[in-house]
Amino acid sequence: MRAMVIDDSRAMRMILKRIVTKLNFEAVEAGDGREALDLLADMTEVPDLALIDWNMPNMNGLEFVTNVRADPRLREMTLVMVTTESEQSQIVRALAAGAHEYVIKPFTEGAMIEKLALLGLVPTGANS
Repeated sequence: MRAMVIDDSRAMRMILKRIVTKLNFEAVEAGDGREALDLLADMTEVPDLALIDWNMPNMNGLEFVTNVRADPRLREMTLVMVTTESEQSQIVRALAAGAHEYVIKPFTEGAMIEKLALLGLVPTGANS
């Protein structure tokens, strides 16, 4: 399985990449939504999962989600917002735009794995 980690923080990309790699995902990184869309345009195989920060330069996470949902080729990708935006109205906006789940930073590795398991993206027997 493939995952895309989209965050303008290199440290956060490393943390998320480490988690999904443990779960046997092949991970690719992008520093913002625009870079992620450019990478997706060049990919023949669409990732199964995208972990997306909200607040990024060039194109924020909500704009990325909206763009992905408008592209039939990318429709099957599972989108998870991973962000410090914790207001209920922001969560509702992200889910309404097409995100499947929402994880608020800071989070634990176990919490992230649980969220991915709820989405059916953790192989049986995988654990933290």
